[in-house]
Amino acid sequence: MKGGPASGETAPIGTRREVRELLARFNTAPDGAAAKGMGTERLYGPGMAIDLSTSTEQVNQALVSVNEDDIAWPVLLRICKELKWKMVDLETGRSFG
Repeated sequence: MKGGPASGETAPIGTRREVRELLARFNTAPDGAAAKGMGTERLYGPGMAIDLSTSTEQVNQALVSVNEDDIAWPVLLRICKELKWKMVDLETGRSFG
């Protein structure tokens, strides 16, 4: 695999399709609306929304917006634990997973 942590780049976590399939296990999926061409695909989950870039097929990172703390955090922590992903809170710098 090209790039990765050794070269300072983020390792891909999968294709958009693979990421959608992985997140579906956590009740997180697109809402079925047609994409508006904004360069992102939005997935909705319990108390959160996850944006994936559509500029490439490989997903290196995702942007998570939490709108219900009590609901979203347990799910996000479970996602990190089960999928062995790492999450960083950009406001505080704290990392999980």
